Amino acid sequence: MRLDSVIVRFGGEIGIKGEWTRRAYEKLLLVNIKKTLKHHKVIYEEIIREWGRFYIKTGMAVETAQKLTRVFGISSVSPAIETSSRMEEILRKGVEIARETFPAKTSFAVRCRRTGKHAYSSMDVCRKLGERILASLKDKNLRVNLKTPEQVINVEVRGERAFLFSQTLIGVGGFPLGSQPKLIGLLSGGIDSPVACWLVMKRGCPVIPVYFDNIPYTDEVTTEKAMETAKILFEWAIGFPRKIYIVPNGENLKTFMEKSPKALTCILCKRMMYRIAERITEKERAEGIVTGESIGEQASQTLQNLRVLDSAIAGYPIHRPLIGFNKQEIIDLAKKIGVYEVSTQKAKGCIAAPAKPATKAELEKVEEAERRLDIQKMMEKALVKVEVLDL
Repeated sequence: MRLDSVIVRFGGEIGIKGEWTRRAYEKLLLVNIKKTLKHHKVIYEEIIREWGRFYIKTGMAVETAQKLTRVFGISSVSPAIETSSRMEEILRKGVEIARETFPAKTSFAVRCRRTGKHAYSSMDVCRKLGERILASLKDKNLRVNLKTPEQVINVEVRGERAFLFSQTLIGVGGFPLGSQPKLIGLLSGGIDSPVACWLVMKRGCPVIPVYFDNIPYTDEVTTEKAMETAKILFEWAIGFPRKIYIVPNGENLKTFMEKSPKALTCILCKRMMYRIAERITEKERAEGIVTGESIGEQASQTLQNLRVLDSAIAGYPIHRPLIGFNKQEIIDLAKKIGVYEVSTQKAKGCIAAPAKPATKAELEKVEEAERRLDIQKMMEKALVKVEVLDL
């Protein structure tokens, strides 16, 4: 059977917004859907907008549905076939779907949702279609099971139209990308940072990644991993800029190692990253900085140390969406997003990290160490050498 439509359902959070906000979110979601279809060269005739739904008319229904599961703001999609809302047409199409998709000796159920005025109820559709399928496909020895069916035919009746489908793909939900201001994301090439970026993207924030290149204390593999994870994130943000900032940070790290207490190396390095990220945030007119830090994940990520890190900048907030996540929860999300395999490739860890890093850094001692250095000059020197790549 040739499916000709895709039913697109909005994320539940969009549905509970006020009327004006909901309309704005739906309009933006429609724009993002069109960008995604264009990017994947999906041919479609039209997109019908109704309450809580988009109906996309396309001969590439299955492919379209699969691509749209990665669009933020969509809760689910179903490849479907359209017919009229006349009962006989619904029954005829339902039998066709069952004939082509139901294996022999399987159990099935019919579900129906309906809006508008019709001469029948939703229960009438379920009962009559079930009866017609049993009568028309006696050779398959089918049986009805309303509680735990192996196969389901869904009927969605909307006014004069009806859509029938047997498959529902779960979307990512959240808010449409671009419904919130953009953020700067510190991307390391590991597991945590891309997951953190993805989580704020799901809340509607486009992310511009910034990678700090610590060569010679890391290797090229680490840089390659960061680029690959950025590309994967960009596949969740089709239609938005695909640029990434590359900041040379090896020279700064060398200075910290040579002229500051070894236990503070990671703290000083991260504070420098924050300062540089703040300047990029200003340049990009973003609203804050995203990091992949979570409590206790690394020695530098204790609550005391995070407070010391925060004090490095004052103009923008630092967002840590993973703050309460454990490692397994982060890994599970990394697999869902598609960055896990890249992020776990073997690479040279940062050899500048001290054997005994400070876990309860004191702000006064950190600031004292920074006063012995020309932090401003170090930062400006790195900013001059920043590269901006379009991936």
